[in-house]
Amino acid sequence: MHDRGDGGLGSWYQRHRWWLDPVGMALLAVVMAALGFRGVWSSFSLLPETVSPWWALALALPACALALVKRRWPYTVLVLVAALFMADLLTTGGIGTLVVLLDVLWTAAFLAGPRGRRVLLALLATATVLLFAAALVVSDGSLAVAVLVGVQFGAVFGTDYWWAVAVSQAHELAELHRQRAEEAAAAAERDRIEAVRRERETMAGELHDVVAGHVMAMAIRAEAALSTDPARSDDRAALRAVRDAGLDAHAALRSLITVLRRGDGALASAPGWADLEGIVREARRSGLDVRVDGPPEGMRDIGAGGEQAVVRVVREALGNCVRHASGAAVDVVVRRGDDEALVSVRSRGGTAAAAAAHDGEGWGLQLLRERVTALGGVFGAGPTGDGWVVEARLPMQVRA
Repeated sequence: MHDRGDGGLGSWYQRHRWWLDPVGMALLAVVMAALGFRGVWSSFSLLPETVSPWWALALALPACALALVKRRWPYTVLVLVAALFMADLLTTGGIGTLVVLLDVLWTAAFLAGPRGRRVLLALLATATVLLFAAALVVSDGSLAVAVLVGVQFGAVFGTDYWWAVAVSQAHELAELHRQRAEEAAAAAERDRIEAVRRERETMAGELHDVVAGHVMAMAIRAEAALSTDPARSDDRAALRAVRDAGLDAHAALRSLITVLRRGDGALASAPGWADLEGIVREARRSGLDVRVDGPPEGMRDIGAGGEQAVVRVVREALGNCVRHASGAAVDVVVRRGDDEALVSVRSRGGTAAAAAAHDGEGWGLQLLRERVTALGGVFGAGPTGDGWVVEARLPMQVRA
């Protein structure tokens, strides 16, 4: 035995069976005629006397020729071969047309859809009943002979039909499983791409939150030191500030790299109320005049997600003021309403640092908007008067 795809005899037969099968059936009809077979239902013959079995080839060979195009026109070929079979049944009774009809019926049932198969089954049932009635007539009312003929016809053609439908449904089931496997693979690939995208967004957010601010602060402080007259004490203070920012950025980068390389460890800790004082102190150290109102004691009820969002808004807004409004007066307000928390950072005056000219356009604000919106809040940022305002409103019971 050879598989279809192994390039052996089986594969060669599958490629050429469209003409090998009809040729084989024609040879079978010749052999049957040579051996003197006259058919299984000779009682239906209308000829007055017995004729040579070779006459059966006059109907069998055209039927074999029609079988060459059975896959292109299955129903047309089935009707024509059925007509040749009936003519053979009423005359010579050869076996050749019966074999061809079974082959063509199998092909038609295999290629048919559900509706076509129902039609074929109804036609088979009708033909069986008609053949039973005809046998009852030609056998002079012998019920046993008629039943035997009907059972023979129904069993032969019914088995052929059932086999074709079973093979076709097996192919359909295999195709369905293949499609489901492809869909599952496509869904897995989509999930993988989405997971990678989420991981990239997380890494981008972490880099922006814990590294970009420190690095930009280093550049701004170095620029401030270079833009003033040399003064040993001021220069050393600026160098200490740059050193501190560099150490903070280095620690954050080590934490992120550890997570990415080994999959263990933890990213920089989420900001909380305890970090607000340090954020404000760092902003004042960078030259901002910061005044803080809040947070009140009632803000502790907002939960971890809301707490982190509020602190991130303050940190990002003050960082933007350092970069774009150096020396500005900044009012930070964190208060609680009836059912929501409000955080507002409003700046007035100040000058943009030259080192901020190549900073990204709005990544920090975009990330803040996404965080606040995900928690069910409202975020806004834009110019106002001679400064800039960043505001966020968060429900006291934020979404998880």
